[in-house]
Amino acid sequence: MRLFVAVLPPEGPLGELDDAVRVRLRALPGTDGLRWTERAGWHLTLAFLGEVAEELLPELAERLDRAARRHEPHDLGLAGGGRFGDRALWAGVAGADMRRLAESAQAAARRAGVTVAAEHGFRPHLTLARQRHLGTVPLRPFADALGGFTGTPWTADGIALVRSHAPAPGVPGAQPRYETLRTSPLGR
Repeated sequence: MRLFVAVLPPEGPLGELDDAVRVRLRALPGTDGLRWTERAGWHLTLAFLGEVAEELLPELAERLDRAARRHEPHDLGLAGGGRFGDRALWAGVAGADMRRLAESAQAAARRAGVTVAAEHGFRPHLTLARQRHLGTVPLRPFADALGGFTGTPWTADGIALVRSHAPAPGVPGAQPRYETLRTSPLGR
């Protein structure tokens, strides 16, 4: 099964971001050239694990629980926006540095026997959209439009092990569906 570890923002801040996307971004030229992620799929990835054998799940769960207990809850907020070149548009995260939490989640997975996908430098973000066809829509105006966005802060008190179900094949616009398998509380 395809898995990742993430922080899942609560509904209130997600609703604020959804409103900002609708008001600030959806009216900009080029929106139909982007593949927008659904709000149900918005999360802050700490570690992408890829395909994981089911027999590794008990050890993975135990290791993630231990890793989470070593970190106190994080005060976070969705703020601003950015882009990865002209490939992907994202909302940023303000507050506590999540790098150590991400490193702990990745180490826990490796210790459980999971091959963790190589990271290209951790940057906490929430992906909003991707190009349908690379380079057809400049993303800078979209990132700039989110520049002043600041959502209500919240306390992240756990990390979630999430299963990614592939989108239905042959269905235009179909997106992956995410299922939270378990949550490991922080600092407990």
